[in-house]
Amino acid sequence: MRTHGTTTSTSDDGFRRIEVITGVGRRRRWTDEEKAWIVAESLDPASTVSAVARRYGLHPSQLFVWRQQLASLAARDAPGFVPVLVTDGGAAPAEPGGRIEIVLGPAVVRVGADVDAAALRRVLEAVRGLP
Repeated sequence: MRTHGTTTSTSDDGFRRIEVITGVGRRRRWTDEEKAWIVAESLDPASTVSAVARRYGLHPSQLFVWRQQLASLAARDAPGFVPVLVTDGGAAPAEPGGRIEIVLGPAVVRVGADVDAAALRRVLEAVRGLP
């Protein structure tokens, strides 16, 4: 924690002000485990972000950034539900069992219903990693 002390003089001895800074004056480096612990503590309904940030010497906005980063990581890594749109695409597909079309932003992946799940997973991970 950083503390400041200020001394001023009202006499004309040439001495106007001294500022004493104690404590660490550099940025703190938090490990991912520490960040996760602090974010988890801030998600507890019994506490507030400001109180948790104060307890660890953080600005609340920094804690909100960490929370957003955690949420985006969780959304990227965790399976989730996506809307499915079933359409009449005109003529019936040639392969038995139909066709699956997966739209990920500008990319479209079309596979037969008998696609190997491991291969499809690798393709989707590669497509998801594109800019």
